[in-house]
Amino acid sequence: MKKTIILTLALLALVGCSQRSSGDLRLVYWNIQNGMWDGQDDNYDRFVSWVSAQKPDVCVWCEAQPIYKPGTAEKLDNISEWRADSLLLSFWKETAARYGHKYIFLGGHRDNYPQVITANRPVEGVDRIIGNGADSVVSHGAGWARIEVEGQKVNIVTLHTWPQAYSMNVAGRSKEEIQASKDAHEGDLYRAQEMQYICEHTIKTSAEPENEYWMMMGDFNSRSRVDNWVYRYEDGDPRLLVHDYILSNTPYIDIIHERYPDDFRTSTGGRARIDYVYCTKALSDKVVFAEIHTDDYTRPVRDAKKISNFYHPSDHRPIIVDFSF
Repeated sequence: MKKTIILTLALLALVGCSQRSSGDLRLVYWNIQNGMWDGQDDNYDRFVSWVSAQKPDVCVWCEAQPIYKPGTAEKLDNISEWRADSLLLSFWKETAARYGHKYIFLGGHRDNYPQVITANRPVEGVDRIIGNGADSVVSHGAGWARIEVEGQKVNIVTLHTWPQAYSMNVAGRSKEEIQASKDAHEGDLYRAQEMQYICEHTIKTSAEPENEYWMMMGDFNSRSRVDNWVYRYEDGDPRLLVHDYILSNTPYIDIIHERYPDDFRTSTGGRARIDYVYCTKALSDKVVFAEIHTDDYTRPVRDAKKISNFYHPSDHRPIIVDFSF
């Protein structure tokens, strides 16, 4: 009888520990590759099922727009309509509702690769960042939104930087010009400018961001010096510039590195960590769990027919972060 009571109490304790308080916040970030290209064949059922199982409070989806016809690299016939905010928002309102989110924020986007925030609580849009004419170096776009947790404002910055080894300024030019740009690491220099621009129009607008709750996440398309024990680039390699800027000029902390400083975690189908979640210390102190998540569904698998460079379900892995307020 005593053993039964002890076992029952132990099980109740475990159940109690697994229940999340109203002040907890679970973030799921993921570059879902071409608006979850892999999910077009099944009406996104596997995607929605996976998201539902994570029980997220906030999701940030990078590459949130469908672009190609199912199972192909052929552009959708109505691709121009997808570029319009109304169709994209309608798609995400319907899809997010399936996993319990009714609040949507669409970041600024200049092409077919926007970021979308969905949440189970109101989302305040602060800025949709695409730049201002000639001064802009923003490639795909970025966004700044806020949510409220336990009466506190939490800033969410989303981004997706320029992906190429050559500069965006030479896109569409001759092969010779593009190769010369690659050789000069102009793609890395461009990304560094883009990162500075996004920070200057988000976290650096605050007088005391280190005392506030800020998170910034996305596909940075760049490597960090903290992982250079894996990459072994030269000390002054331009491929490290983006994260050098963040770590030297902002109060952001690399959440994954902070928790796994001696354990390299790839965020792609290869061996590269190019997706990050950054938080200010005030918010980092609230983190109770963080991982680049890999399971049977999220593990990237190269498309068997070698269609473009597509993977199933994505060429990136999701990042999950739990905060306790």
